[in-house]
Amino acid sequence: MNVLHAPEALLPSGWARNVRIEVDDAGIIVSVTPQARPNGAERLRGPALPGLCDLHCHAFQRAMAGLAERRGSSGDTFWTWREVMYGFVSRLDPDDVEAIAAQLYVELLKGGFTSVCEFHYLHHDPDGRPYANPTEMSERLIAAAASAGIGLTLLPVLYVSSDFGGKAPTPGQRRFLGTPDSIVSMIDALRAAHPDVRFGLAPHSLRAVPADALAGALRALEAIDPAAPIHIHAAEQEREVADCVAWSGRRPVEWLLDRHRLSPRWCVIHATHMTGAETDALAASGAVAGLCPTTEANLGDGLFPLARYLERGGSLGVGSDANVSVSAIEELRMLEYGQRLAHRRRSIAATAASPSVGMTLYRAALAGGAGASGRPIAGVAPGQRADLVVLDPDAPFLVGRAGDALLDALVFSGNASPMGDVYVGGRKAVVGGRHAGETAIFERFRRALTRLSGS
Repeated sequence: MNVLHAPEALLPSGWARNVRIEVDDAGIIVSVTPQARPNGAERLRGPALPGLCDLHCHAFQRAMAGLAERRGSSGDTFWTWREVMYGFVSRLDPDDVEAIAAQLYVELLKGGFTSVCEFHYLHHDPDGRPYANPTEMSERLIAAAASAGIGLTLLPVLYVSSDFGGKAPTPGQRRFLGTPDSIVSMIDALRAAHPDVRFGLAPHSLRAVPADALAGALRALEAIDPAAPIHIHAAEQEREVADCVAWSGRRPVEWLLDRHRLSPRWCVIHATHMTGAETDALAASGAVAGLCPTTEANLGDGLFPLARYLERGGSLGVGSDANVSVSAIEELRMLEYGQRLAHRRRSIAATAASPSVGMTLYRAALAGGAGASGRPIAGVAPGQRADLVVLDPDAPFLVGRAGDALLDALVFSGNASPMGDVYVGGRKAVVGGRHAGETAIFERFRRALTRLSGS
């Protein structure tokens, strides 16, 4: 049993002071007692928040951040960025992937994310051949998460075609390809080998997974884990929407809602370009909208219809996606600021019932991330994992702030990370802003990037 004591903590019921948190040996919170004495507990240095889940991540892309920021001869879009990504990914080997992922996961922990949903589509060798161990790349990501100490939901990706209607994949996609049976078999094998990791399925998108393949994969998944998370990209780009309409007569989110029973175990990534009717229906379905504001800005995707979606009670979370940013706070800030620019007014996410923008965004991301991950990480409460971020009480922009004002200052003030200590499952992963293994992890990352730069 591990016992922690926070001077102030955000609980599901709101802020509380002098909070005693008892954690069992599996990292699960047993009891939470406000207005309690420490009585031998480990005293936390500052206010404690439940850690957020990064609900959409492609770890390897951390190593290509900044490499696609040069103007091309015909103008730059998501689609030209994708060709740069294909070229980069063709050079990665399993050691590179593990080194990059471990470095990223340390950075995510220091940025306020205590768990991550890895949307994993890099399955095969550079020629598209399966490794001798078909789960080689998945195992490397699991090892990276273990070395960093971050919670993991691994989502092997089903990728079949290059475009709507089952068009043949391109050479740049050969490392991603699989069949419904091969991907679900991979998930089943990984579940047996790694009971401490949560696994789900990621049909990449409607353009990459034909309708029959999607239906087949979902049926196969039901047979092994009917509660497994399901993540899918949808409606990220206007061209994607137009191509989907040409193929099916339906927009991507509309097609998903018509053909499949979306529920809280589904996470629809981006969902940027929706009609009002789609927005309302997605909110009503209970599915989580997986928003990645810094990546969506970097790629020029567009802005999610946040105000209407929240008014309809929609669930959402945030992710780092291409990992141009590794800060949970920057994702929340960018989400609100993008809306302010679009609507030319302030406090878009706030409501009369929840007037604090910081609190509203943080609670939404906490709940949505927990749902999308399929893990018990919904807050500081019995039965949940003891994933905590302890804020540095000496961070200048947090001085004198408490309660909701503390969260507003956290989200909308300063650039230096105020994440002092980070606990995952009740155990310290970051102490005083430093990760115990970060030097060795960084050296492996440096060697990988040096090799990749030379090639």
